Order: sequence, then C-alpha cells, then structure tokens
Amino acid sequence: MTFMWKEEYATGYAEIDSQHKQLFKAVNDLVSACKSGQGRNKLDSTIKFLVDYTVKHFADEEKLQQKYKYPDYLNHKKLHENFKKTVLELTKQLQEEGPTIALVGKVNSVIGNWLINHIQSEDKKVANHILSTR
Repeated sequence: MTFMWKEEYATGYAEIDSQHKQLFKAVNDLVSACKSGQGRNKLDSTIKFLVDYTVKHFADEEKLQQKYKYPDYLNHKKLHENFKKTVLELTKQLQEEGPTIALVGKVNSVIGNWLINHIQSEDKKVANHILSTR
C-alpha cells in the first residue's frame, strides 16, 4: 500500500513537513521495491534510515514543543519513545529472521499507518498550539 502525502497532513512548519515527507518517501520507496520484487533487498536500508531519522525528527519536534511550551509535551514525547521502540523491534526482527516478505509488509503497514495517525492526531495539535502562541 502506497502512503501518499496529502496537504491535509501539513503542520504549517516547513522543516517538520519536509521531514514528514521524507519519512513518507522512505516507506513508499520500500513499497516500490516490493512491487518490483526487490522489497527484501531494500528492507535493511529502510530500517536503518528509520532508526536514524526518527531520532533526528523527533528531537526536532520536541525542541519546538519545548520552545513553545506545548502543554502535552511529556505525553507526545512518550509516543515518540514508543515508536522508536517499535522501530528497534523491527530492527531486531530483521537481524534475527532476515529480510522476510512478512517483515517487509509489517514495516510498510506499521510505519505508514503510525505516521499518518500520529501526524493527524498529535502533530496537528502541536502545530495549532504553536500557531496560537505566536
């Protein structure tokens, strides 16, 4: 399943939106690789990207939240920490089982669905708060 960026996902912050688009691209690159029979070959680089990138992206988001005193910061940070654990679990599964077709599907659905839900439910709240305090 392809996860298309839609303008309704935009938070209003170019840097954050650009990072979200890069996360969408990583998932979609894996989907494209799957369609051409190369999903298992692309899985390792996708998971490595997700590990590194979520750390950077979440840190950037959390700095913004602290700067603008987002009232639900601690809860939002917990959501980020839980997602990082999910990515690390996927990494562990890749190391133990190798790049299985089942893992490719799991990465596509877990990462893509979490990203869309998180942006729509949580990141939008953050953006609204920041815009209201400016």
